[in-house]
Amino acid sequence: MQKNIIIAGVGGQGILTIASIVDLAAMNLGLHVKQAEVHGMSQRGGAVESHLRISTEEIYSDLIPLGKADLILSIEPMESLRYLPFLSTEGVIVTSTEPYENIDNYPDEKELLNNIRESAASLLVEAKSIAREAGSPKTYNVAMLGAAAPHIGIDAEELEKAIRMFFARKGEAIVTTNLKAFRLGKDKSIETR
Repeated sequence: MQKNIIIAGVGGQGILTIASIVDLAAMNLGLHVKQAEVHGMSQRGGAVESHLRISTEEIYSDLIPLGKADLILSIEPMESLRYLPFLSTEGVIVTSTEPYENIDNYPDEKELLNNIRESAASLLVEAKSIAREAGSPKTYNVAMLGAAAPHIGIDAEELEKAIRMFFARKGEAIVTTNLKAFRLGKDKSIETR
């Protein structure tokens, strides 16, 4: 088994939290893991990406080659298009539908989502409403992880164990809220192709 995942978004959206949870789940299963992060501006709103590689065999490079990503998990829709050259022909985009409009000429939202649908197999997620239903807007990123779970190559139960471990130091209420967001994300996503 080998999975190449690009997690993308902007600073402050919890990209590295998602990567850490998946890393933890993979390591708990004894899988090989390599992760590399690329940060844009060193403040909220700058582009952030994480290359995450998981395998049963040894991995020699942290970075995913062009055309080899199995999944682009994007917390911001425009960022999903930035990494299309990395996506394999069988790859999937899982992206939120809510833009983070941090530039003046941000594209039209409807046109942006249509471009994503036309670019690759995709799953569009209304993460903001899922996070609200889970009980906290801060669970936006974990809702996205839930939506992407079927494409990660690790059983959802193992990802839930990792969520529990990751958030345990913050208390049971935080763990419960994040688990709820993860489960709702898995159940409320819209397959588009």
